[in-house]
Amino acid sequence: MDNNLLYKIALTQIEGVGPVLAKNLVSYCGGVKEIFQQTKRTLSKIPGVGLILADEIKKDTVFKNADKILQSVTKNNIGILFYLDNDYPSRLKHINDGPVLLYYQGTRSFNAKRTLGIVGTRNATIRGKAACDKIINELKDYGVTIVSGLAFGIDAAAHRAAIKYNIPNIGIMGNGIDITYPSQHQKLRSNISLNGDILSEFPLDTKPDKGHFPMRNRIIAGLSDALLVVESDIKGGSMITARMAFDYNKDVFAIPGRIEDKYSRGTNTLIKNNIAYLTENASDIARMMNWTKTTEVTAVQMQMFAELDKNEQKIFDILKNSENESMSVDEIHHTSQFTMGELASILLNLELKGMIENMPGARYTILRK
Repeated sequence: MDNNLLYKIALTQIEGVGPVLAKNLVSYCGGVKEIFQQTKRTLSKIPGVGLILADEIKKDTVFKNADKILQSVTKNNIGILFYLDNDYPSRLKHINDGPVLLYYQGTRSFNAKRTLGIVGTRNATIRGKAACDKIINELKDYGVTIVSGLAFGIDAAAHRAAIKYNIPNIGIMGNGIDITYPSQHQKLRSNISLNGDILSEFPLDTKPDKGHFPMRNRIIAGLSDALLVVESDIKGGSMITARMAFDYNKDVFAIPGRIEDKYSRGTNTLIKNNIAYLTENASDIARMMNWTKTTEVTAVQMQMFAELDKNEQKIFDILKNSENESMSVDEIHHTSQFTMGELASILLNLELKGMIENMPGARYTILRK
């Protein structure tokens, strides 16, 4: 039995303790195991805890539930990621309310270099599904991983198109990972796992619940570099996800539609309110995200390689291998360990050679040609 993992699961089983408070507890106590070693009195003095939650933390049922979950996870060969693990999705680490624990099945593709979330109405039209298929087909040369929610309609269309064009994709669930919801998507779910992942923050045996889906939506928004809304009414889960992505400072895109169409009202509103960029094809997204086709990037890198000295190559490789499309000077400085003076000189040389681009906010990226 993995006792360390047991403590991590137990942390998520405390009634009244959500992701933000759970992370604060780990920080205050110096570790997960250490939380459960504190007295009620000590716990009650931690900001946001108090006597009632301190009692919940010390309840025997917390570990009884955690032990059942751990046994079930082991039996069903399901992976678990804690928010402090190296393999935990890096994009979710930057979100304050990101899940403490994730259950997954698949190829561990959740730290892909580029990700695009795609959401939309469950009552997708033929037009919406076709637009979704077209854009995903156009993205197949950009090295993008698709993220969606495995629901009926646009979600399912996005997953199916990604599978069709052999693009990695991730399905986020609003229930336990051992349950397929909707049940009609069992085959689709299995196909996703062959070239992607199924993710959930909910313990096994957790049934689908209306309150779970906004939680799922925040994972879609957080895991995506950009979010595309294909079709949506003025209210609904897709609009919630779009606003979450916008609040997370992610770029939001939306496909416009006729003003009389019910499932264009939401996308048109996002565009009208400057929350989303009007999007007709993949090139609209690629241009705004500064994405270049992977074949073009490889060609540029091969052409540049011989022109770099040792220090320039080091900085170029740091930018090339970054999980994000660009890096700040401070991030490059921390990673490279060059002095600021040395780094400034190297960055200038790379700029003069046409190898990197200086972007607004003192950020740098590989020059796209």
